Amino acid sequence: MKLVPLGDRVVLKQLKAEETTKSGIVLPGQAQEKPQQAEVVAVGPGGMVDGKEVKMEVVVGDQVIYSKYAGTEVKLDGEEYIVVRQNDILAVVK
Repeated sequence: MKLVPLGDRVVLKQLKAEETTKSGIVLPGQAQEKPQQAEVVAVGPGGMVDGKEVKMEVVVGDQVIYSKYAGTEVKLDGEEYIVVRQNDILAVVK
C-alpha cells in the first residue's frame, strides 16, 4: 500500500529518537522525547486550498522540522507516518 496525500498535505516518516543523552545515559523508551525532525515520503499536489493558491515547497527526501503537536499519526504496513499540512512544517534541514 502507498499513502498519497491530498491538497497541501505532506506524509512524514519520523526519525528515530535518541537512545542516549550526550553524557552517555541510556534512556528507556518512555523517557525518549519524540523528535520533531522527519523525512518527507510523499507530497500532495497543492493547488487551491481553502480558497488560496498553495505551492508545495518541500519535495520527497527532504529532512524537515515540524510543529510538535501537528498532524495525524498513521500506521500502515507496520510503519508509522505523520500526515501534516505544509504550513505545519517549520523548516527544511539542509
